[in-house]
Amino acid sequence: MVRFLKRGRSETDIQETDVKVKEIVQGIIKDIEENGDAAVKALAVKFDNWTADSFRLSDEEIENTIQSLSEQTIRDIKFAQAQVRNFAEKQRAAITDIEVETLPGVTLGHKNIPVNSVGCYVPGGRYPMVASAHMSILTAKVAGVKRVIGCTPPIKGQIPAATVAAMHLAGADEIYILGGVQAMTAMAVGTDSIQPVDMIVGPGNAFVAEAKRQLFGKVGIDLLAGPTETLIIADDSADAEIIATDLLGQAEHGPTSPSALITTSETLAQQTLDEIERQLKVLPTADVAGVAWQDCGSVIIVDSLEEAVTEADKMAYEHVEVLTEDPDYFLENLTNYGALFLGPETNVAYGDKVIGTNHTLPTKGAARFTGGLWVGKYLKTCTYQKCTPEASAMIGEYGSRLCELEGFMGHKKQADLRVSRYKKHMVNTKS
Repeated sequence: MVRFLKRGRSETDIQETDVKVKEIVQGIIKDIEENGDAAVKALAVKFDNWTADSFRLSDEEIENTIQSLSEQTIRDIKFAQAQVRNFAEKQRAAITDIEVETLPGVTLGHKNIPVNSVGCYVPGGRYPMVASAHMSILTAKVAGVKRVIGCTPPIKGQIPAATVAAMHLAGADEIYILGGVQAMTAMAVGTDSIQPVDMIVGPGNAFVAEAKRQLFGKVGIDLLAGPTETLIIADDSADAEIIATDLLGQAEHGPTSPSALITTSETLAQQTLDEIERQLKVLPTADVAGVAWQDCGSVIIVDSLEEAVTEADKMAYEHVEVLTEDPDYFLENLTNYGALFLGPETNVAYGDKVIGTNHTLPTKGAARFTGGLWVGKYLKTCTYQKCTPEASAMIGEYGSRLCELEGFMGHKKQADLRVSRYKKHMVNTKS
């Protein structure tokens, strides 16, 4: 039996907020489509208090920005990017083109073709999301994307130096200091100064996610990433301090970030609640994490690990940490999650920043039908076919009858023409 010691906000409250966001984003997109750079500049001033002759950084500006950072910071960024690149390269190597002869004379295949151009959004706001540069720009380059551009907002009126360094080191072809909906829209529809791309990717706030939703179709997207979600599954072998630390460590992303604990131990659940209250008194980001926990935190008691699997799959959270005696049980049985973190030795922060897996992941239940951003998202698996004359005549006879069965008489004529033409060819060849 499932019991809640604590629940987050209701779906009704969340939906009311979503409606307001939708209307605001719709207006911004329309403004940029109609007014281009002029609209983008006005929006940059309105939302980011940012003015510049050009939103694109020059090579000299990029170099000067990188030079402002310490050597240790550059080494740390390069270390993280080496991990992301290594895993992305292994993933890319696992994706292969195929060509097979399915019947005598019938050749079918597919090629994995990189998208030609991608726009990557690297969030700023309260935190400079340096790691998002690795996750989006670098993986696009590993996939073979020819043109990769990146947008990131200014932070408190300044160029975010570490983020720009990460974007450059990841391989960005163009870097723009531009944030929010205006960045996503400018990359998607283009302006006089920004050539449009074929695909936009990257995490962001509710407005950025809504912009991606509304722009989908004009361009491709990776996925609709909403507020960060973290679920911890624990039994009585787990430690309340670790659980509280890891829940609050993700809740600090924003006041609407859901965090949840599923546990078979009511004692551990209560200890975790007490520990969260203790940590919130000293956590530097408690002003955000505390609101997120109060409004969006949940604690769920279950009777068994099997029940924990059932509930976790219903929730389909972005990040799932497993703190049980046998974490591999959940690796084998869970089906709905963005990324899995097995055992107390790892945690979501590793995945977010440095270990090598991607941190742009499905939220709001999307883990039921998609994984996160990875090198394969930038590839189009495109099929092709070819036939010998003899095979075309043979396939055509089946095709003709099946087209007629569905009433597609124009389709039937395509097949009949090949049958007529290539059967004659076969007779002439044999004679």
